Amino acid sequence: MFPIRDHNPSGRTPYVTYALIAANILIFIGYWPLFGDERALMRFYFDYAMIPAKVTQGGVWSGIVTSMFLHGGLLHLAGNMLFLWIFGDNLEDRMGHLPYLAFYLATGIAAGLTHILGGPLSQVPTVGASGAIAGVMGGYLLLFPRARVDILLIFIIFFRIITIPAALVLLLWFAIQVFAGLGSDPDAGGVAHWAHAGGFVAGVVLALPLFLRLGGPRFWELHGGVPPNPEARYAFRRTSIPRVRRRR
Repeated sequence: MFPIRDHNPSGRTPYVTYALIAANILIFIGYWPLFGDERALMRFYFDYAMIPAKVTQGGVWSGIVTSMFLHGGLLHLAGNMLFLWIFGDNLEDRMGHLPYLAFYLATGIAAGLTHILGGPLSQVPTVGASGAIAGVMGGYLLLFPRARVDILLIFIIFFRIITIPAALVLLLWFAIQVFAGLGSDPDAGGVAHWAHAGGFVAGVVLALPLFLRLGGPRFWELHGGVPPNPEARYAFRRTSIPRVRRRR
């Protein structure tokens, strides 16, 4: 299951969120031809991805930032941008454009450092914006725990959209990252679960000053734990295509 939208669009245009999505897409398009040459792609990742051993052994820190704008494929990019689009706009609305950008970059860096702590000698290149986006999700959880989020539930051939509170979605996602991280090998590649968990925790911590400035728990009481914007109403219409019954 994965979220497809929330019910409270931002009260103002989320320019930074849109700019981050555009930057990730344009950068991906820029090195898309390298996917046809694995050696060239690995050389590119060696230069710009985050490799823990390069940080701990060589002192090369730049990859922590550059890796936040790289992805390992179309599905990787699409999934990350979907999560950023769902959860980023309301957080940017509350924080303001420039503070939100600083928050995004800071949580991405925190996610990278957490990943390095989990495997400081790993030579596996790590790419993706998911650490920073996990930070956005952590901040969203703190400010808007009762926001309504639509989830696409897929079970074999069963597809259904259900609406549940953001807190349930985000806490379940965080728990999956922690439990998966406990059984992962940092030298084996795959999903960087500890980067996700570290970014999420950093997002909660860095959003805490804003939460307290807004009134803390009183902010939840004033707005019901949802973004203080008009709720969008989504209706599922039946198809106009007539149903054809099977003849006996």
